[in-house]
Amino acid sequence: MEAYALTDVGRVRSQNQDYIYFSSDPAGSLGNLLLVADGMGGHNAGDYASRFAVENLNSYIGRHRGASPVKILESGIRQVNRDLYRRSMESQALSGMGTTLVAATAQEDVLFVANVGDSRLYLFRNGRLVQVTRDHSYVEELVALGQIERNSRDYLSKKNIITRALGAMPEVEVDFFEQQLQAGDLILMCSDGLSNMLDKEEMESVLSEHGTLKSKTEKLVDRANEQGGYDNIAVLVADPQISEVRSC
Repeated sequence: MEAYALTDVGRVRSQNQDYIYFSSDPAGSLGNLLLVADGMGGHNAGDYASRFAVENLNSYIGRHRGASPVKILESGIRQVNRDLYRRSMESQALSGMGTTLVAATAQEDVLFVANVGDSRLYLFRNGRLVQVTRDHSYVEELVALGQIERNSRDYLSKKNIITRALGAMPEVEVDFFEQQLQAGDLILMCSDGLSNMLDKEEMESVLSEHGTLKSKTEKLVDRANEQGGYDNIAVLVADPQISEVRSC
């Protein structure tokens, strides 16, 4: 597994509340770990929430072994959520804070993904970008009910309203996804500071270019800023390095 990750404050916000983490070394019984969080809350609360979620989940996973990737991620995220919620109840300065979280680990040729909120994980394969996670947002719930069309005017005006976040409630529901990996696949994880600025075709164009993971990541951030940079931007591009023999 190789990866490159970058966060940027953007061109409008004064503080960066996005937080990312990547390790190709084992974390507990997981062979690798990728995390992206997008905090929310006034003053320093959003920054605190995203950093707390990423650092404490990484610590939890490092201390727990033996369970399946899904069970480790689920128990860790639930524990971090309880701890974060308790902190928000104990401090007026942190009241109302929360954070999205998308977490992933590749075990041999299977990618395990956990998601809370609207930060995303995509799989890039054969020039096409497919969103693996499902946004926990007000508009996506309306799309599922057939009450609104995706990318309509109403959808775009309300797409930042999320319906699930770490730290918002004492308990949290986590969505899980499993994806079979193939040779040549890339993993893209990002906050909505990227996905709200660039459409899928623009991201596909950057990922299709020749170059390093670093150059692709930096170009995605640059493109988001060129489009306005209205939010913090977090981008993580990973190559799971699946061999042709293993992917058959």
